[in-house]
Amino acid sequence: MPAALRSDWSLADWLAWQETLHPKGIDLGLERVRAVAARLDLLQPSARTIVVGGTNGKGSTLAFLEAMLLAAGRRVAAYTSPHLLRYEERLRLDGRECPAGDWCRAFAAVDAARDDQSLTYFEFGTLAALWLARAFDPEVLVLEVGLGGRLDAVNIIDADVAIVTTIGIDHTEFLGPDRESIGCEKAGIYRPGRPAICVDPSPPASLLAHQQAIGARPYRFGHEFGVREARDGWGWWGPGGGLDLPWPSLAGPHQLANAAGAVAALRLLPSIEVSGAAIASGIAAARLAGRFQIESGAVEWVFDVTHNPHGAAVLAETLQWRPVTGQTWLLLAMLADKDAAGVITALMPVVDRWCAAGLDGARGRPVESMLALLPAGTMACKDVTAACRQLESAAQPGDRVVVCGSFLTVAEAMRARHITC
Repeated sequence: MPAALRSDWSLADWLAWQETLHPKGIDLGLERVRAVAARLDLLQPSARTIVVGGTNGKGSTLAFLEAMLLAAGRRVAAYTSPHLLRYEERLRLDGRECPAGDWCRAFAAVDAARDDQSLTYFEFGTLAALWLARAFDPEVLVLEVGLGGRLDAVNIIDADVAIVTTIGIDHTEFLGPDRESIGCEKAGIYRPGRPAICVDPSPPASLLAHQQAIGARPYRFGHEFGVREARDGWGWWGPGGGLDLPWPSLAGPHQLANAAGAVAALRLLPSIEVSGAAIASGIAAARLAGRFQIESGAVEWVFDVTHNPHGAAVLAETLQWRPVTGQTWLLLAMLADKDAAGVITALMPVVDRWCAAGLDGARGRPVESMLALLPAGTMACKDVTAACRQLESAAQPGDRVVVCGSFLTVAEAMRARHITC
């Protein structure tokens, strides 16, 4: 189809077409996306840029960065993925989602520039987000890595500051079988001579070796910056001195490290001043859908997109940190290429009753596969919506229902419960 005929497409039309454009859904590499970005003059943003990578904690760290910058009155563009309920969530300009019509115009611009070069769904979206961010002309551009780091489309941008959050085992078919392999891929977002922040308290040796080899300026949690006790909150220490800060708005003790990494990044970002008051305000105000998101009521519902064993262990810790009087039910539905057994093992100590559901699609794991890994007596439902209906009847006042396993799981459950981001 000629590109001109796509100019009147809706956002849904564009996204459906992008899924068919490239022969592989995931095809890591920078040559394709860099070539098109060069034609669009997107490779050197005028804004100061922070790139956030890692296995778990990327979204939370980006949310803290965005909230602190907005509290400081800075003009900020924030790109994240995947989305939960709406594609428009992927780019926020001064805290507001980019409208569908703007995305369509950006897609048309990328389409015109790519000539006959095929792009993956993520590459197309990343280029469109960079195009929209350039038009917005922010002071600070915050970008979340999609998968890995070294070969992710976001890595065409040379960050002024790069953050790697925690490193766990995930996407092994693309990143390697162990933390050393994965750590090397994550470290690919670091740049020579620029701040290279690592939030993981025990990073793989491969990450540290890469920092040294390229001459990046290392800032490690617990070494160059960290967390200390403080009255009525917590304390941050690091470049530029210390701060006494309120408890993060995002739930769980692990969020202190994510917030600390975000504060370090702002303290190291050239020519951008963010006051201690703005940092404190942003830490207390940050919001992120689907990360221990609580729906209060007689039965408490918790929505969390965790989908790997490391994230599940963090979720288990947070559930212990915030107990309920009744039973904890867990609704689990996962993709077939994820370590379901590892997720279940991590959550087993904090779950009283299990509910398994299937996920549709080529990568979805059927409910029968989930049941094979779960204890006898597990409730089984064909899909997440049916599971929500069952749990609405089964859970009693004082109980808690936790929904996790993937973004798709949480999105379907939130729709079933009529919850918006």
